[in-house]
Amino acid sequence: MAKILIVDDELSIVEVLKALLERNGHVISTSSDGKDALRKLKEQVFDLLITDIRLPEIDGISLLRRARELQSHLAVIVITAYAKVDNAVEAMKNGAFDYVTKPFKFDELLLTVQRALSYEEALAENEVLRSTLKTGFHFDCIVGDSDPMLKVYHLIEKVAKTDSTVLILGDSGTGKELVAKALHFASPRFGKPFVTINCTAMPEPLLESELFGHLKGAFTGATSLKKGLFEMAEGGTIFLDEIGSVPPNMQMKLLRVLQEKEIRRVGGTEDIKIDVRVVAATNEDLEQKIQDKLFREDLYYRLSVIPIKLAPLRDRKADIPLLVNHFMQSFIESNKRDVEVSPKVVEALSFYDWPGNVRELENLVKRLATLCDKGRIEFSDLPEYIREKAGEPDICKSRESASGSLKAHLRSVETNYIQSVINEFNGDKEKAAERLGISIATLYRKINDNQ
Repeated sequence: MAKILIVDDELSIVEVLKALLERNGHVISTSSDGKDALRKLKEQVFDLLITDIRLPEIDGISLLRRARELQSHLAVIVITAYAKVDNAVEAMKNGAFDYVTKPFKFDELLLTVQRALSYEEALAENEVLRSTLKTGFHFDCIVGDSDPMLKVYHLIEKVAKTDSTVLILGDSGTGKELVAKALHFASPRFGKPFVTINCTAMPEPLLESELFGHLKGAFTGATSLKKGLFEMAEGGTIFLDEIGSVPPNMQMKLLRVLQEKEIRRVGGTEDIKIDVRVVAATNEDLEQKIQDKLFREDLYYRLSVIPIKLAPLRDRKADIPLLVNHFMQSFIESNKRDVEVSPKVVEALSFYDWPGNVRELENLVKRLATLCDKGRIEFSDLPEYIREKAGEPDICKSRESASGSLKAHLRSVETNYIQSVINEFNGDKEKAAERLGISIATLYRKINDNQ
């Protein structure tokens, strides 16, 4: 399923294309002129743009150029009744994937759409993969090169360039605030404030004052005018963590902010225009809360223009060696102490399901490093509940030599863990890849790289 924007001033063409592509499972938006299409491209992320060359307001070639600037991995197909070679050449030079003339055959158009989507997706994933494998982690603070994380990186790169509201979904400890920061710092707003608030940490009156500010004398204790966090985030991003805990009355006020792009201070009558991108996060099932009449459906759809789902650590265990390395390096740099990790420890950590996710792993690694007085964390140093889950200390066949780099140890651990999962499924690599949270292609790449 892809999000596709169709732009044509001929309503009949738009209706036919919309019906055809929706029957094939795609989500369709439409525009009748280039100016409206450009507005939609600024507000939403699309996978494919299908546009006529001759359009009111902004012509198709100009729209193509602007679209590729806004969303670099957007696939574009140009359709026109004016089948001229120079039009085709100009469209291709400006980044169009293909060029189709009216009247077109439905089968040919569907094939072109399929090829365009596949090509642009592969191109984007390859760029993300190269960047991630080169650095070992992405966006400076988010660690992992498993398939679930590569998909998150890809989505961040696409969404960051827009002003779309984003809802980050995931269990506690999966790194929702890190994703929010990555969205901000990868966006054109990176030089402006990033302001965060935990919506569950304060009662409703205080939350309203914190978000929108208040006038002097608005309530007992309001001794001076105070700007709210929305004003303080002007030009930047506000991150509303635990949005599911916002009381119903405040939900209505937040909905108005998202709709009108303006706030009103507590005790005030003046509406203040704001330019702020909103990113929200929750570990709750908001759709269930909507059914239970605890969360507004209209606010949910305003917040979840772009949803980003973070996988729990148990579904991306291939990232554990990278995470352990990252947390250990952070500890070493902060404490000026050299501490090593036994390969047996890293493999043992990969057998545990981590209900507290990345945060639980980070806290454990830091605790083990802090308490380590012999320069090396061993299997026996792990908590009993992890040792029992992992089994006997001979789970890892790696050399116990203290010589060699940590990177080499981690590669050895990863190789042994991957092989153990393949053995668990009697050599079925597809099932093993699913268990590891990576694609079959990634599994083969890791096997080849580690040989």
